[in-house]
Formats: sequence, C-alpha cells, structure tokens
Amino acid sequence: MPEGSLLLEGLHSLLPEGLDANLARALVGGGVAAVVFLVLWTARGLVRRHYARLARTQATEIMEIPLQAASRTTLAFMAVVAAFAGLTVFGLEGRAASILLKITTIAFFWQAGLWVSTAAAAWLDHRRKVTIQEDKAVAGSIGIIRFVVRLLIWAMVLLLTLENLGVDITALVAGLGIGGIAVALAVQNVLGDLLASISITLDQPFVLGDFVIMDDYMGTVEYIGIKSTRLRSLTGEQIVMSNADLLSSRLRNYGRMQERRIVFTLGVTYDTPRELLKKIPSLLRRIVEEQEGTRFDRAHFASYGDFALNFESVYHVLSADYNRYMDVQQAINFRIHEEFEALGVQFAYPTQTLWLANATAAQPQAKGGTA
Repeated sequence: MPEGSLLLEGLHSLLPEGLDANLARALVGGGVAAVVFLVLWTARGLVRRHYARLARTQATEIMEIPLQAASRTTLAFMAVVAAFAGLTVFGLEGRAASILLKITTIAFFWQAGLWVSTAAAAWLDHRRKVTIQEDKAVAGSIGIIRFVVRLLIWAMVLLLTLENLGVDITALVAGLGIGGIAVALAVQNVLGDLLASISITLDQPFVLGDFVIMDDYMGTVEYIGIKSTRLRSLTGEQIVMSNADLLSSRLRNYGRMQERRIVFTLGVTYDTPRELLKKIPSLLRRIVEEQEGTRFDRAHFASYGDFALNFESVYHVLSADYNRYMDVQQAINFRIHEEFEALGVQFAYPTQTLWLANATAAQPQAKGGTA
C-alpha cells in the first residue's frame, strides 16, 4: 500500500466512526492544509524577526541576505503549498492531480524568482556600499547590473511558466524576435538611454562623485541609472539628464583633474620706475614658491595696456580641490599687496591723460576716472 494511503488511513482512524468516507478525507485534507499553512506562516514570522535584528546592525552578516530573501515568502505561495499538501492527502487523481501539480510548480517558480531576485539585489546593494569608497566606477555600474540581473531572472521565470502551461517556447521566442523590431522602433529613445547606460558602465567617462559640466549644467554625479544620470548642483538642486544626452554632448569631467593650472594678471601704473618693473617677475616667482603645494611656471612683463603695464603669471596647484586653489590664490594676493606696498609700486586703475592747448602753452593734465 502506498505511503500516502497509509498516512490517510492513519489520520482517518483518528476521526469518529460513522463519518462518510469523502467527508472524512476532506476533513483530514483540510486539517493537513491548515497545519502546513500555520507552520509556513510561523516560520516566515521567525525569519522576519531574525532578519530585522540583523538589519539593525551596521555590518552585513553572512545570514542577512538569505534571511532577507526568505522573508519575502508570499502568503499566496504558502496558500498554494498548503492546498497542495491537503489535496494530496485528500487523494486527488488523474487530471485534477496534474492541474494541481502544475499550479504548485508555477507558484514555486514565481516564489523562487522572488527569492533569487531579492537575494541578488541585496548582494549587489551590499557590494555598492563596500566599493563606493574604493572604486566609484564599479559602484556606479552596479545599478545597471542590478537591473539586468533582475530582468534575466524574471524572464527565465516567465519562460518556465509558459513551458509548464504547454506553450511552445521556441515558436514564442521566434515571434518575439520579429515583434521586438516593432517594439524597438516604438521605444527607441528608451533603448537609446539603456544602451548609453551600458556604454557609461563600460567606457566610464565619469563615475560617482565626479564633478562634471555639460553645456550650462554642472554638478556632482550622484546616481547613474538605466535611463538617466542625476547630478547634484552647486546650489543644491538635483539635475536629471538622460544618458543619451550626456554621451552625445561634450562633457568636462573635473573629477579626473589631478592639478590646476592657474593664470593671473596684474597691472601697475605707467610711472613705475624701470628698476622696480624688473624686480616684479622675480618677486612674483618668490611669492608663488612660498605657497605649499604649488609649482611655479613663469612670470613675465606681458604687455602695455591702455592704462597699465601688465604682468602675467602662471603656476600649478598640485591638487584638484577648488577650495585649496582659492586658499592659495588668496594667500598670493595678500603677499603681492604687502610686497608692492613695501616697494612703493602702485596698482593701475583706469585713467586718461588729456592734453589741453591754449594760446600761450600746452600743459598736460592727468585726469582720473573710468575709461
């Protein structure tokens, strides 16, 4: 005698005598279904409580991801499993048993897809947190990898479901290939952004944390998604730009900058003695070299301006930090002002000289003002 029949006979013996056989089998099957559902529901509650305790800690424990996936067990799946156990004990046969097996198998596929999808997403999110400080390029591509992995998982679940329903998958895939051309034409903008996101992942023109400028928009890369990339601007608002637009435009990436080349000019008055003019280039060099983290390039008497003798200086700040550059430039400006004051060199400002002629003599007169 099969084991299922032995179990049914054993459970039937616990019922009062005189009950109809079908009623007895229904009561036994319903009891088994209720017990199985209660066990699964209790187990899910225990798993969720244990996962909640682990999730409150900063570190990611070994069992945290499996428990997170198990906590996503749905009531529908538990109900199907309980019904399968109860109806099996009831003793379904033939076509009804085959249909019940298919329903249970499909429910298991979708629940397994949910488990695997949750576990994969949780693991990739964990990798993103770990690598964001070490490799921002990898961290930025994890969001795209997460989408592709979940898409593949659910596509596999859908194909297995259709196969269990008796659908010819080979013919379906061939039909989808033809229909996919029409769909691709309809959603070409979305597909363009998707392909652009893959290109960003592979080519890495920028990564999370890079400061970029495109046309009139600038900001720090905050998120790289499937369709768009989000920047945090200097004024605080979020700028959302499509990936296709980013790749089709000329983009300045200041995140890859290793040092800054600085060019600044200053002008002194035309009545500055030549001996002092000759001292200014060496003076500028000494002032720049006094600053820590700089490399002097050159300083020259560059040109005769409309109202000033112009000196041009070039140096490098050995850091990409904009605040560091401004601190260095400020210190240089203070030192130049101090040294010029000591030498008696005057900074130029816009002036005009007017020559007035009269009957007796022509005397030049200087007149200040804005040119």
